[in-house]
Amino acid sequence: MRAIWKGSITFGLVNVPVKLYSATEEHDLQLHQVHDADGGRIRYQRKCEVCGKKVEFAHIDKAYDDGDQTVVLTGEDLESLPAERSREIEVLEFVPNEQIDPILFERSYYLEPDSKSPKAYVLLRRVLEETERTAVVRISLRQRTRLATMRVRDDVLLVQTIRWADEVRAAEFDSLGDDVAIGKREMDLARSIVRDLEADFDPEQYVDEYQEQLHKLVEAKLEQGDALDTAATFGETDDDEGAEVIDLLEALQRSVEKRKGSGSDASEDSGAKGSGSRSSGSKTAASASKSTAKRAARSGTSSKSTASKSTASKGTAAKKPATKSSSSKSTAKKPAAKSTGSKSKTTAASKRKSA
Repeated sequence: MRAIWKGSITFGLVNVPVKLYSATEEHDLQLHQVHDADGGRIRYQRKCEVCGKKVEFAHIDKAYDDGDQTVVLTGEDLESLPAERSREIEVLEFVPNEQIDPILFERSYYLEPDSKSPKAYVLLRRVLEETERTAVVRISLRQRTRLATMRVRDDVLLVQTIRWADEVRAAEFDSLGDDVAIGKREMDLARSIVRDLEADFDPEQYVDEYQEQLHKLVEAKLEQGDALDTAATFGETDDDEGAEVIDLLEALQRSVEKRKGSGSDASEDSGAKGSGSRSSGSKTAASASKSTAKRAARSGTSSKSTASKSTASKGTAAKKPATKSSSSKSTAKKPAAKSTGSKSKTTAASKRKSA
């Protein structure tokens, strides 16, 4: 990792030199837009709505629009403001850990000691752990003063920028203003479901299935050198459409009964969680290969690899019963005709011999 900020923590007369690192990163696959006809990259141009000309970035200013008037702020205007370039993380107060609402958290950063002796760093870390307190601090990042918290995570000081109080919207919904009667039976069933699902949180057991399948799709397209049928690749169905809306009490009752009646299934499901991403990835690659083979069979390509896939697809289709899809029927007709022709030749030859 590369440090993005260097400074010091100050509380009382204590000064702790530190380096700041980003503690999180995005794993999403970055996509861009292209022209579907030729794959050409689509880029956005900065054009002025008044003159219609393309504007270079150097000639772009910032502005604030209140709906009626627009105030233009030039580079000189912004430079005249007092820039926040402080290199100190100022501790404002120490508060109980549970008093920080998670809705306030924004970005997370690690702090590494930046001195020959980490004694002051370790002292601050230990006192936060012992007192079970979180430090509310003020820090300047990218010329902006930000409010943040500082706590201990895995023996490292962690700074998390937080939102200002006026940036959190009030949760006011008219639909929640009415009194809702909850029966004792419903509460008992709900508590039972919670007890059945109680566990210690382990974030590593959860994976981003969409991003994994997206990576598999891109890899398959690179290997096959052909476009893939996305619906066939991911096995999308419409089974969930038009689902019946059932009573809350009935849903709770069914959930409890399902849990009680499938103890063995629960263990199997827990084992399937770890292999879910692998199975979904293999299904994706297998479906991709089948999709490519079917298209190769229809197009009659002359490639050796495609021809072998096409032959395999035809042979498989010939073995399937006639009740399959129309595409399978059309594929199965060709080998059927060949086998009939060969039988007629054999019969004719035997007749000539007997004559």
